[in-house]
Amino acid sequence: MHINDTVQASYKAVTAHRMRSVLTMLGIINGIGSIVLLVSVGRSFERYVLDQVESFSSHLIEIYPTGFEKFGRSLDSLSFSDYEAVTQLSTVESVAPVIFVTEKVVYGTEEISPMVFGTTNKFFANYSLNLEQGRLLNESDIKGARSVAVLGYQAAIDLFGDRDPLGERIRVGKRFYTVVGTMETIGSALLQDLDTPVYVPFTTAKAQTGQKYLSYMTMKASIDDDNLVVADITSLLRQRHGIENIDNDYDKDDFRARSASQATEIVGSVGLGLTIFIGLIGGISLIVGGIGIMNIMLVSVTERTREIGLRKALGATRQDILRQFLIEAVALTMIGGVIGIVGGASLGALIAAVASKFVGTVPFVLSIPALLAAALMALATGLIFGIFPARKAASLSPMEAIRWEG
Repeated sequence: MHINDTVQASYKAVTAHRMRSVLTMLGIINGIGSIVLLVSVGRSFERYVLDQVESFSSHLIEIYPTGFEKFGRSLDSLSFSDYEAVTQLSTVESVAPVIFVTEKVVYGTEEISPMVFGTTNKFFANYSLNLEQGRLLNESDIKGARSVAVLGYQAAIDLFGDRDPLGERIRVGKRFYTVVGTMETIGSALLQDLDTPVYVPFTTAKAQTGQKYLSYMTMKASIDDDNLVVADITSLLRQRHGIENIDNDYDKDDFRARSASQATEIVGSVGLGLTIFIGLIGGISLIVGGIGIMNIMLVSVTERTREIGLRKALGATRQDILRQFLIEAVALTMIGGVIGIVGGASLGALIAAVASKFVGTVPFVLSIPALLAAALMALATGLIFGIFPARKAASLSPMEAIRWEG
């Protein structure tokens, strides 16, 4: 029996019961589609987060109290003298202290509740923030504790609409500030709107709030090795805070020093873990789909027992029958796999497009390795779950098959 005859016989068998074939493929479509969809969505949002992290200046490092990530821990662990000590490190290029002013901002009848950062002019350079009009905070503002403010792009619109805000006076809490500049739009990053903050001089915020500790510090490394800079900062602050931590147990520290590169590594590790987890879930779906195909193929063997007997009587070998049923099983899984790949990728692209409307541009990432893995999994499913029905069909005796009355 030629291979062409075998393929044609397999094609006729699959198309003879189209509805049954479609229902049989649903499990494979669901499994493969789930893998492609979840992996593409996961990789898309991973790329989104990485793009947001990389949009800031390279070699960006932040230091903040552990109280921000652990409930019940103190937020009063970074002092002004810590800031001055960090500025003396040779591995640090620029350092900006930050104090949060938790007050509403008012202009006339307009009132907003943005993040108000008390900081210095180095803050803008560290985060690669660009001025739209006016000027940024300068050294004179810091030294003189002047009541001046720079508005984020959206904060300026919320307070002033189409009016020019430069020279206007806004009220932050009970204190009035003169607007000296506005920032270019940035958009959102890590699900936070970066266009809404208001920036005031660090010394002015310190006087207004009476805070004795920093909310956090941001800095830019002067060398390419961010890990070395983080190690320098960590060693310095542990020494200043009297923390003995030879084992490098971060739970003993009352601060955290993190670089943008470390954040990228964390995102990558989490993304890999999610991809593996998603693959396992999809694998379970494929097993269920494979069992369905095996059951249908066994039913098909029973229904076509007389046909198998006739083919063997006409000269078909055991290998021909085995090959025919394997081709049928693989055809069902591969067709279902292709439909699942197309459907999963299309739905993933749709989800990325919808998400872009709400959280900023989410690039759709279609993982080629994931597509290849999905195709191979579909092929393997057909082979693994098709081999038993195929062997059963191939082992039938021609005479017994012809006499079959089932």
